[in-house]
Amino acid sequence: MKIFLSQIKPKLSRDNVKKHIDNIDRAIDQGSNLVIFPELSLNGYNLMDLVFEDAYTTDELGIFVEKSKDIDILLGVALREKERIYNSSVYFSCKEISNIHHKNILPNYGMFEEARFFFEGDSIEPFETKYGRAVTVICEDLWSSSVINKIASLRVDIIYVISASPARGFRDEKLKIERKWESILSTTALLNGVYVIFVNRVGFEDGMGFWGGSMVVNPNGEVEKKAKLFEEDFLEVTLSKQLSKTQKYLLRR
Repeated sequence: MKIFLSQIKPKLSRDNVKKHIDNIDRAIDQGSNLVIFPELSLNGYNLMDLVFEDAYTTDELGIFVEKSKDIDILLGVALREKERIYNSSVYFSCKEISNIHHKNILPNYGMFEEARFFFEGDSIEPFETKYGRAVTVICEDLWSSSVINKIASLRVDIIYVISASPARGFRDEKLKIERKWESILSTTALLNGVYVIFVNRVGFEDGMGFWGGSMVVNPNGEVEKKAKLFEEDFLEVTLSKQLSKTQKYLLRR
């Protein structure tokens, strides 16, 4: 399985569709099976009151349904369902929406105000893909022990994490938040014996600087490939089925 990680700098508006299509086409040209974008990649992160105007319905995502005839697509979007708006991920495959995940854990402290503008999701559900059983979580979801325990019970083959994580502090020539994410992702990979794919955004919005550093962590808990910090970057990685099978066997999963 060949995955294309699209570490982009979304605009704070609905003007992100073209960037998505350009990168989807690039991934198709390079023979990738799946392209992944960051959290709220279609909208930008600090939407606040704009969320009521800029949220999408699934009917408005038809262009990605169509593109998924050639490649699987995972993106982040402010998604309207009836009277509620969620911070969501949507997985497209074979001209269908295969999975929608609503972010369960909405940060509402310091610089974050997600709980003010979004409704919480209430489930973590696996879904079947052409490449195995998968689960998607969004940023703060993975900082919850209950979510980590839930994922471990699902016996999935791959974990996708999309994020809009801002930079916070340096230590020993490395971002503190970068170190924390590497630790969480590595532990999640080891506990489940699977690849964990992390796609974070870059760019600045209202004083927030997003650091990027998207990465692929293999079933041994090792960072196999990592994107640049603070700039748009694109990673291609081919996953090793044997590595996953070996680690799952050692865990007796």
